[in-house]
Amino acid sequence: MSRRLAASVGFLAASSFASAYAGDRELGAYLSNECVACHQISGHVTGGVPRITGWPEENFVAVMNSYKDKHRENPIMQTIAGRLADDEIAALAAYFGAVTSQSSAK
Repeated sequence: MSRRLAASVGFLAASSFASAYAGDRELGAYLSNECVACHQISGHVTGGVPRITGWPEENFVAVMNSYKDKHRENPIMQTIAGRLADDEIAALAAYFGAVTSQSSAK
């Protein structure tokens, strides 16, 4: 493979990777109700339920896909993640990534 072709393939792969995480925050806000039933929007950890606000989007997507693919153990999260499409996971990642303990949720 020529260097130019390899560089083009690398650029396209990187562009696809970046766009996979470009979620719609408004959709994420709409979908977040089920999440915040257990996870605190304030970012506080309660009862062993971890914080999901302020994460880098790619980390959120990776964790949710791990639940979806049943690589991470938690039947509740496996069920929830299993119902979500890739664009919905990306939307939730964008929304929760933008929420900090000092910012408003909406």
